[in-house]
Amino acid sequence: MDLMLVLATVWSLLAGPAAVPAPTTGYVWPLDPRPSLVRGYDAPPQPWAAGHRGVDLLGRPGQPVLTAGDGVVLFRGAVSGRGVLTVAHPNGWHTTYEPVAGGLAVGTQVRAGQQIATLTAVHSHCAPRACLHWGLLVAPDVYRDPLTLLRALVPILVPLTP
Repeated sequence: MDLMLVLATVWSLLAGPAAVPAPTTGYVWPLDPRPSLVRGYDAPPQPWAAGHRGVDLLGRPGQPVLTAGDGVVLFRGAVSGRGVLTVAHPNGWHTTYEPVAGGLAVGTQVRAGQQIATLTAVHSHCAPRACLHWGLLVAPDVYRDPLTLLRALVPILVPLTP
């Protein structure tokens, strides 16, 4: 396989759909102070397969949940008994936050770092602790690691032979 083809394939997998621009700046942690990572992103091998489509960040019940970037509240409601809030960002990407209680109304404009809800331990991925499950959708049903919003991606070259 041609080296350029390998690099292009790796880059397309990391960068996501070509029509979606990468974030530039302005994204912040959804919990303050900066939380510990309890469980990282684990991309499923196929869109329908098992995986961990986000990251779990250690928090405490009642802790303010902050929007990672400017946008508008797209969804606030229960999914499988768990409070979920979704923010749509200007580049078309969506960030998701769960389990949360309360929260701003759908259609509310938000700024990076603004409180959008409070963290609850009910239905937490980390029970009995409270963890925020934070996700990033770059297209319908296309998830990426939300931690990439907080750091620049550095291309990694992989050798073709062991």
